[in-house]
Amino acid sequence: MASPTYLQLVNDVLIRLRENEVSSVSDNAYSKLIGKFVNDAKRQCEDAYNWNALSDTLSAVTGADVFNYVLVGSGQRFRVIDVINDTNDYFLEPQTTEQMNLLFLTQTAQKDQPRYYNFNGTNSNGDTQVDLYPIPNGVYNIRFNVIKPQVPLSANSDQLLIPSEPVIFNALARAMGERGEDGGIASNEAFQMFRASLGDAIALESGRYLEEAEWTA
Repeated sequence: MASPTYLQLVNDVLIRLRENEVSSVSDNAYSKLIGKFVNDAKRQCEDAYNWNALSDTLSAVTGADVFNYVLVGSGQRFRVIDVINDTNDYFLEPQTTEQMNLLFLTQTAQKDQPRYYNFNGTNSNGDTQVDLYPIPNGVYNIRFNVIKPQVPLSANSDQLLIPSEPVIFNALARAMGERGEDGGIASNEAFQMFRASLGDAIALESGRYLEEAEWTA
């Protein structure tokens, strides 16, 4: 079964609000507002759990004597699963900024295969930068296995990657809270439905990926 599109998600929420469906998310001011709520709900659901559908691999190919690299396409909301030197098959260890400063600044910096990493700011595109230590002495392929949230839905045909039901219930609760009680379910009831739906979706997925045992409502 195909994942629902942005337009389908918006119309699903509109139906539950007893509003007319639209042919495009941008059809009117209210459908645009529901589109905003859908993206807000998507972000909250993405942040609640390490969804397998959001897993990605970012690569940094080192050059000799260069220690800072940009993880192209990373943005700033990703979560690290692990970091691997794919050239020589070993895991890199995270280090604090203080420890990296000690390694770089209070001694003669070593040049070798990198074994530590530390995220250090972003570039003009909003992508995260990473420092490696020891300073690479050659070409190594460093793979960052991450959970990277999907970019906000914008086109009608954009498909949601994570489970749709929690997103729909969350967007519905936000919409009901915005317009107040109108004879249907109250927004606090809708938020309860969202939390139950999110918990069910996480329980189903965590049964397939046993290493993912923690989540936040």
